[in-house]
Amino acid sequence: MLEVTPSLEVRQVAAAGSASVTEISFRVPAGFPSPAEDLGVKRIDLNEVLIRHPDATFFVWVRGDSMSLAGICDGDRLVVDRALTPEHGQVVVAILDGELTVKRLYRKNGIVKLQAANPTYPDIRMREASELVIWGVVTHCIKSLL
Repeated sequence: MLEVTPSLEVRQVAAAGSASVTEISFRVPAGFPSPAEDLGVKRIDLNEVLIRHPDATFFVWVRGDSMSLAGICDGDRLVVDRALTPEHGQVVVAILDGELTVKRLYRKNGIVKLQAANPTYPDIRMREASELVIWGVVTHCIKSLL
């Protein structure tokens, strides 16, 4: 189970300012190269791309590998939106019995559990005495390739 201790560094996204970068408006093939295209270049604001609710959006860092098959790996930074209503199948940051964790929410037919995306970690089923709070919905995963 990927457990993130309550001392995890959580930072709220600054609503002011701009984080703009240059975007090239064509898709880069990950297979065979395509013929050259005209490059369309414009500036984009990363706040507009990554953040829908600035006052309710936070960054958290992942520790562990329980979500690796969902593309979420140790050291990745997650964008978490607390204004969204968590739904079945979404990746969420949850507080289970006082411990923070990131898992996929399973909520169907009266069954609630948290699912890892790594077969070496079992599902976490809610017991009657369990206290589960969905802290926020993960909207993006930011990873460094360096």
